[in-house]
Amino acid sequence: MRIAIIGAGIAGVTTAFELSARGHQVTVFDRCGSVAAEGSFANAGIVAPALALPWTMPGWPSLGAGRSFGWQWQRRRAAQDKNAAAAHENLFKLAQFSLQRLQTLRRSLQLDFERTEGQLVLLRTERELKQIQPGLDRLAQFGLSAKLLSAEECRAVEPGLNPDQALHGGIHLAQAEVGNCRQFAHQIRVAAQRLGTQFRFHTTVRSISPGTPAQLVHEYTPPTEQPGPSTRYAESKDAADTHPAPHGPQQDSFDAIVVCAGTGAAALLQPLGIKLALATLHGSSLTAPLRQLEAHPDLGPRAGLLDQATGISISRIGQRIRLCQSGEFDASPRIRPAAMTQMHKVLDDWFPGAMQAGQLQQWRGSQVHLPDGLPLLGQSGRSGVWLNLAHEPSAMLSWTLACGAASVISSQISGDQAGADIPATTGLELSRLAV
Repeated sequence: MRIAIIGAGIAGVTTAFELSARGHQVTVFDRCGSVAAEGSFANAGIVAPALALPWTMPGWPSLGAGRSFGWQWQRRRAAQDKNAAAAHENLFKLAQFSLQRLQTLRRSLQLDFERTEGQLVLLRTERELKQIQPGLDRLAQFGLSAKLLSAEECRAVEPGLNPDQALHGGIHLAQAEVGNCRQFAHQIRVAAQRLGTQFRFHTTVRSISPGTPAQLVHEYTPPTEQPGPSTRYAESKDAADTHPAPHGPQQDSFDAIVVCAGTGAAALLQPLGIKLALATLHGSSLTAPLRQLEAHPDLGPRAGLLDQATGISISRIGQRIRLCQSGEFDASPRIRPAAMTQMHKVLDDWFPGAMQAGQLQQWRGSQVHLPDGLPLLGQSGRSGVWLNLAHEPSAMLSWTLACGAASVISSQISGDQAGADIPATTGLELSRLAV
């Protein structure tokens, strides 16, 4: 089959690989100049099935501040739907499958990207533990180990934790990883190209038309100027390795079109009568090299942490440290000084002096999600058009579902969704929204 993928973020590039591995002829279109150039560029790099649980569970875990009361009300109302429990269980199973698929790809393709294992949720007070207890009970129902640690045990897992910072305890998630999402995306892109995938960078998809075959209108849109360090993202100059593109709108036909366009999805789908209540949430991160002191080998984190009180994550990315705050409705592309201040404070609370601030990289990216907090995965109800969208409501967790969702939708398009290892996606399809 000839298949087009719109979007070369972590969802799009993994979907391209999975479809190419099944023998399809795949072309990926992206408005940027490289893979993982927007919402996947400098995210927290967390792959943690436990954190895929809906945040409407009391206190488990907070994904950051900035959500409006109206949006919270919509999410809580969605969680009360009679089918919500089954959908959330399928989401959780998909997240578990996604982690397993990531690990399989890493081994089979011999990928060498920056990564560590484990996630620690830090609890400053006993009250925070009581707040997340319903979430812990839910994890136990799903059969996932989430070990409650004392403050001393937390410091044994992460010896660099500030001994002077108040710490009640923590939750250790052994079934989790943290790593360089962008680096992984580039390596999967190379693997997909070896299988024949073509990438059309700096190419904007103007419209899609359902049918057999489906139609796609795209246009080469090279940037007028290169983004500087103060912009919301940076990108590699990868467009030169694709085929030269003619100017003006071009139309192509495909047996299937997979929309992985993130923030660009609504404009493409609305003309098809698919009107989604997609909200755009913005996440910010700061990244800098870890300070290296021979007398203090554990000055920074060993793996991934989440500060439950603030919803800010702390990730070890190779020899760098990254803090990420997400879930802001503020539409400004600029990083808020208050967000930077809070991330610096959290770092100073837990790992004072760990970052070389003189080489600091700031980033702001966008994610889309729906009021029920669930992704859109599967058929669109329009012939030849498929959806792989809204994986997570934050820049912190956008990697968690990517590998699993890519495998699932590739199986569905290929007609072999009955595979024993493919999890059910009931409740995650567009049909639940009745659009």
